[in-house]
Parts: sequence; structure tokens; C-alpha cells
Amino acid sequence: MTDQPIDQSRHSPQDAESFAIDHVAEDAANSVAQRYQRYLPVVQTVAEQVVFDLDAIKQAVQPERPAFVTRVVKELLNQGWLLRGEGTDSRYRWNADRGPFCPRRWLDDKLLGSQVKISPQHDRPRERLLHVGVEQLHVAELLAILVRSGRPGESAVQAGQKLARHFQQRLDRLPLAGRMELKNISTAIDVTAYCQIMAGIELGRRVAAVAGLRSLLRINSTQDAINFCQQHFQRLAEDGKQEQFHVVTLDTKRQVIDSHQITVGTLDASLVHPREVFRPAIRDAASAVLLAHNHPSGDPTPSRADLTVTQRLVEVGKLIGIEVLDHIIIGNPTVLSMRANGDL
Repeated sequence: MTDQPIDQSRHSPQDAESFAIDHVAEDAANSVAQRYQRYLPVVQTVAEQVVFDLDAIKQAVQPERPAFVTRVVKELLNQGWLLRGEGTDSRYRWNADRGPFCPRRWLDDKLLGSQVKISPQHDRPRERLLHVGVEQLHVAELLAILVRSGRPGESAVQAGQKLARHFQQRLDRLPLAGRMELKNISTAIDVTAYCQIMAGIELGRRVAAVAGLRSLLRINSTQDAINFCQQHFQRLAEDGKQEQFHVVTLDTKRQVIDSHQITVGTLDASLVHPREVFRPAIRDAASAVLLAHNHPSGDPTPSRADLTVTQRLVEVGKLIGIEVLDHIIIGNPTVLSMRANGDL
């Protein structure tokens, strides 16, 4: 069969328009690819240098036009990636304050905007995660994966880089950031991206909490109880805005079985009912429990309600054969053991 020219007269105007649009899109993609391949050797050569002369780069990338090389280097200089010496030393060097420079990512941002289709798969965050493992990814890449998709003019990768730069050296403040605060940092942070970031942070916290729970196998002393609560309930000490009451269940060897949240709100006898406290303990077949709750004020001194609730739970525990080992009150930065304080 021989190739025949397309007779557009046999197609509808809509088909002809679609045909034209497809060719325009194809031509545009080819143009970007060609520019990408032209820029890449120059940018990679510059990226391999520590300190360099412009003439040396021009020589290294021949037969590329010198004017084009000059334009690329000046663009990197204007964006703050490069610094230039003064006086007799007119050499260029990388600006360490801008962080690591990746040629392919820079080209993606320059030529593709919110697209990353030409970037090799091993340079994309998700593909890098699969290739080298999540522990090798930079904070910006992890955030880009959570952002997931960009917006016109700003890719998910760019959003991740902006967030990483903004929260550099204070990443612990990211969970406290509001949606509009993140939106002001990057236009790619819409409601979906914000929810994904916050969900990822909270999931990481819970995984870490469970890991901490398993790492402390036994609670045989007051200090063990304090150490456990400081580690396991660290989030309550740092950003707990309401009182939360938890019960930690233990087996006959005083090994931790699990931790259960009982109430959220002001601690009093009407909220912390023995039935709710001991139900998970009975379900876990626990022989003892460790009680814990936080004081949002930061002062761990027991209140009258704390004393009343604790005494009632100790008495009920004796009746059903489940010992209350201690009641730890979590303040910030200190905690208090009611047993060590003589209140239990």
C-alpha cells in the first residue's frame, strides 16, 4: 500500500481544525525538544565546574555559538545561581545559598513550565523514589510528590522547591502552616495539595508514634513511664490545644500492648468514666494500665479534677483486677508522675 496525501476536502471543518491543532502541538513539542537538547550540554558543562571562565565554557562546548553560551551563563547569573568575581577576578562560581543545582530540573522549569514530560524518568521525584528509595529524596522532592500536580506556570517540583526553601531549618513549623500561608508560597498549593501535605505529615507522625510505642517494651518504673510518655505523646506537649486523655495497656510482664485515646476536652469525672477507660484494657487482656493526659497550659501540676479522676480509676481498677501503674501529666517542657508526686 502506498502512502496517499490526506484529502482534507473530504473531512468536516471540525476535523480539519483538529488536524491543524495536532500538527501545531506536534511542532511545538519538537521545538521544545530541540531547544532542550541544545541547552543541555551547555548547562551540564557549567554545572560540572566549581570556578570557571566564560571562555573556557565556550571552548568546551564547541561548535555551539559563543553568543548562546554567554546568554545561558548570564541567565544563571541573573537568577542567582551563579556569582561573579569583581575587579581582576571575573570568574564565575556557584552560589551555595541557592542550594544544589540540577541541570535537567532547571531546563524543565525554563522550557516546560508546569510540564515535566521531557525530563528523564529517573530525574522525576516519583521515579527517583522507586529507583533509589524514599530515604534518598530531598525534602523538596518529598513535598513535590505530596503536591502531586502543578498549575499553569508552576509545576509540582517547583512548588516543592519553594516550600523547602521557605521552611528550611524550620521544617517542624510546616504542620502548623495554614492553607493560605502555603498558597502564598506557591500557587500550586490548592485545597487538594494542602490536604495531601497535611495528611502525609500526620501519617508520618502516627507511624513514628507506633514505632516509638514498640521500641519501649517494658514499663517497670516511674522513670520508664515518664520516658515513654515523653516520647509517645510528644505531639501533645508541642501543639496540643485541648486536653486529651489516653490509656496505655500493658501485659503481665509490663510490656506495652497498645495506646488508646479516651476523651478530648476538659478532664473531669463525667467525661473520663471508668467504663470507657477500662473497656480497651479488657479488650487488650491487659493486666495493668498507664494513664496519661496533657495540660495545654504547659504546667503539669495536678488539678483537683485530675486527683479525683485518678483516685476513682485506681479504685475501679482494683475491683476488676487491672492495676493503674501511674498517671503521667504532660506539660511543656516538663511532665509529672502522680505516683512520684505522692498523689496515687
